[in-house]
Amino acid sequence: MDAIRIPRAEWRGREAAHAARADRLTAAHLARHGAKHPVEDFLFRYYNFPPGKLRRWHPGPGVILDDAGGMPRAAWSGYLTLADGGVLLDHAALAAKRATTIAFVRSLLAATLSRPAFTGCFGLHEWAMVFRLPAGEVRHEDYPLRLSPTETDRVVESHPLRCSHFDAFRFFTPDAVPRNATQPTREGQVMQEQPGCLHAGMDVYKWAHKLTPLVPGDVLLDAFELARDIRVLDMQASPYDLVDLGYAPIKIETPEGKSEYAAAQRAFSVRSNDLRRRLLAVLDAVTDEVTDAVTGE
Repeated sequence: MDAIRIPRAEWRGREAAHAARADRLTAAHLARHGAKHPVEDFLFRYYNFPPGKLRRWHPGPGVILDDAGGMPRAAWSGYLTLADGGVLLDHAALAAKRATTIAFVRSLLAATLSRPAFTGCFGLHEWAMVFRLPAGEVRHEDYPLRLSPTETDRVVESHPLRCSHFDAFRFFTPDAVPRNATQPTREGQVMQEQPGCLHAGMDVYKWAHKLTPLVPGDVLLDAFELARDIRVLDMQASPYDLVDLGYAPIKIETPEGKSEYAAAQRAFSVRSNDLRRRLLAVLDAVTDEVTDAVTGE
């Protein structure tokens, strides 16, 4: 991989723009000072990647940042300071250290890209998570259900459950589990993932942040923004009444709601697949370079 050089003024501008964009994306979350919110806080609680790390810009592999040697970045884990004062990500060492994770993510993203988007689940995973639950055990207790418990259960009973994502399926209630068309497992994730799944789309962000600092900052923030947008749809189509928070319901129990949800799924599958390709391009490049170094090619 041939390195490119970025003058100090240019990379400092990119760094500042990245931080400003991250601040805009996380402002609502930070303003609540820990108060719960089913959309704005979800990505930080579920994926456990704090706003401070999200706003830290990384250029990605093969980029030399001129005149960065005396700056805090030079001391960040994974970076090398060159004799001329430039700073470069030691992507070969990072790729070797994270080889197992990279291999899994590459196989998962490639497998997901190889499949058509399925849009017939209608977001019923959130309904399956409250199916036949007694009062007081609903996950988002601070927010009422749109329908009565009996009506909510009836929606699940009158629709086939077709969840393909283990990290959604594992929260199904015991009564909902046997109703699902398949029984997703962690071990079978590569064989089950498909691009129409909202959780699979949000998880592109998970893989991007887990592989930081190998992942360029624009890919990370684009993945975060996609995950946040998907979470909005996830909650709009859920059984919860979130009108007071500004989220109009998508009534997936109706033909109109199903159509609206499926159209949004298709749009998100296009965005998530674009990010999968961008992330794969980075991982393929660094992995191929490490392989060539080991084999001497």
